[in-house]
Amino acid sequence: MVAALGGQSWLTLTSARFQGRTSGFYQGKPTGAIADFSEYFQFPDRTRIEIGKKRNVVEMFTGSQGWEITYRGKRELPSDQVEDFDRRRDHSLQTAMRVWLKDPKTILFSDGQNIVERHLTDQVTLLNADNDSITIQTDAESHLPMRVSWQWRDPVYKDLDKDAEEYDDYHFVEGIATPFTITRFHNGDMTNQRFLYREDYDVPFGPGLFDPDLTASLIGK
Repeated sequence: MVAALGGQSWLTLTSARFQGRTSGFYQGKPTGAIADFSEYFQFPDRTRIEIGKKRNVVEMFTGSQGWEITYRGKRELPSDQVEDFDRRRDHSLQTAMRVWLKDPKTILFSDGQNIVERHLTDQVTLLNADNDSITIQTDAESHLPMRVSWQWRDPVYKDLDKDAEEYDDYHFVEGIATPFTITRFHNGDMTNQRFLYREDYDVPFGPGLFDPDLTASLIGK
């Protein structure tokens, strides 16, 4: 899978910039919420998302903190939204390959083959020392990732929830296989779909890009 994605070039990425359009869904049905976005990511835990054509709404995540920044200033994002973002980051392919697999306490299971969107896939599961797991399904022919999923227990209702991301429409960008369609699911229902039209890797970011206070002062002008 790593070789199919681009080998060491993919495995050692330090930053990325995405541009595209995002759509929201509720119980699998479109909500009508559609927006352009630009996302900046710096491994391992810095993300900036600019929303709208004017990019005057910014969401920023650093470590376990998250903010929304508008012309009104900076405010902390609700804890459940930050926790959801952190879960996706901590169960991403990059984190699985660069963090989980380096831990000698992580166990790798081969789960045989399964079907994702009418494609035959090879399935593996990583289980870490905290009894947390990531399941990865890759196309049996191309070995490119098609689906990543994980489970977590709701802290309020105590039931077991399942989140997943599916990847499609791969293009090679700077030698790296890049999915231009990313679909997110929660308990089997589609929640979000992103269509990318540009992606750049190992982009040199300015020192203030992930500074919420500096961003708030610039947007407020």
